[in-house]
Amino acid sequence: MGQYLLSVWHDDEYEVDFSSKEAQRQVAQVGRFNADLEAAGAWLFAGGLQPASSATVFSATDGDVSVNDGPYADTPSQMGGFWIIDAADHEAALEWGRRAATACEGPVEVRPLQGA
Repeated sequence: MGQYLLSVWHDDEYEVDFSSKEAQRQVAQVGRFNADLEAAGAWLFAGGLQPASSATVFSATDGDVSVNDGPYADTPSQMGGFWIIDAADHEAALEWGRRAATACEGPVEVRPLQGA
C-alpha cells in the first residue's frame, strides 16, 4: 500500500457557479467518485480549494520570513482541489487518477507521497 496525492488543476481564472446545472452534474460525479474511494478503503482525505488568488505565501531566506499575496507559482493553471488516497500499488493509484479526471472533467496529477 502507498499513499498518493491526486491533485485537480484548473485555469487560473476558474470559478465555479455551484448553482448551475453543469456544476451540479459535476458535483454529483465527484460525489460518486468519493463514494467509490470510500467503499474501496482508499479514501484518506480530500478537499476543494478557494481560488489561488486567496493564498498567502511565506518565504524564508537566511532566517528572514517574507509574506506575499498568492499564488506562489505565477502559472496559467492552479491546483483547485485534491485527494490523499491509499492505493495498493502505483497502477491502482493511476487508475484512481483516471477515474478522478473523468469525474472532474479535467486534469488530475497523481504523485506518490514520500515515505508512504
